[in-house]
Amino acid sequence: MTPVVGVDGCPGGWIAVRWAETVSHHLCRSFADIVALDAAVVAVDMPIGFPQGSGRAAEREVRQRLGERQSSVFSVPSRAAVMCADYREACAANLASSDPPKKVSKQIFHIFPKMREIDALITPELQARIVEVHPELAFWAMNGETSLPLPKKVKGSPHVPGLDLRKALMAAAGFPLSSLPPHTYRRADVGADDLIDACACAWSARRILEGRAVSFPADPPLDARGLRMAITA
Repeated sequence: MTPVVGVDGCPGGWIAVRWAETVSHHLCRSFADIVALDAAVVAVDMPIGFPQGSGRAAEREVRQRLGERQSSVFSVPSRAAVMCADYREACAANLASSDPPKKVSKQIFHIFPKMREIDALITPELQARIVEVHPELAFWAMNGETSLPLPKKVKGSPHVPGLDLRKALMAAAGFPLSSLPPHTYRRADVGADDLIDACACAWSARRILEGRAVSFPADPPLDARGLRMAITA
């Protein structure tokens, strides 16, 4: 079976689930380590391509489909804001480029380093292999294109019923979750939801490889670097 990889950002770096003849997971400290993995498709839950203003068509289209889970999809700030290492400077940059003017949330600002890490490595050519996805959109697709009724986190902590629902959906959709080896990562490095999300991304990677995935939007715009701005599932 041709290997694919699903990736989610986590406190310890990046958690990668590789799906080939067997399923395995790897904690990578840098995205360069992710790029070096042997995989035909790498599907990552992190924005690729930044707008000149705030927000992209990709997240607007995906939010329309996710119902109660739409809050899991944030508006991607402007490229100028993402490149700022200082929070006040990032807010000022996004205020200047967005219509209506909008600051940057602290939650999104904290993942700017990961967004910049991908941006430093990605090229339009690499996007043939490295694709932006979103776990909740994958679960929407697994669930007959219906948003899920349960969250995977409540007040910042894993929500067991929501995680169990996602595991059941993955198993029914053909992802070999039962063969996934147990992990011994520290919770400070990898959360339970991080690993589940990486599995969902691997499921999307398989669909991308097989030509069954759907892109939102269908005809993605390009950013200033020529990067395709789309979320795929």
